[in-house]
Amino acid sequence: MMFPSNRVRVLVSTQSVDFRKGHDGLAALVSSVLRKDPFTGTVFVFRSRRADRLKLLYWDGTGLVMAYKRLEDASFTWPAIKDGMMALNHAQFEALFSGLDWRRVKALETRPPAAAE
Repeated sequence: MMFPSNRVRVLVSTQSVDFRKGHDGLAALVSSVLRKDPFTGTVFVFRSRRADRLKLLYWDGTGLVMAYKRLEDASFTWPAIKDGMMALNHAQFEALFSGLDWRRVKALETRPPAAAE
């Protein structure tokens, strides 16, 4: 999948949304319900009621990009349905998008070396 970079923020809406919404409808939802700016480059992930579909919305600098994925024989692992959102790191997002259990993914924390050898 084409993805902006591994440094981009990924926010998951924990509430299911109406999947008839397009670019403008999801951007309005980000602004009014999640109280975030949809034009910052943050990737917003939305779930369907049945949890077998997801939509991504992000601003790439020239326009809003929306991606849609449906799993054929399974459902995505989602947090409990409640108001609000949660953040995922890049590795957790990749697991979620692949249909894996993102809760089992832990990113390695690395620090830059103190000095070059």
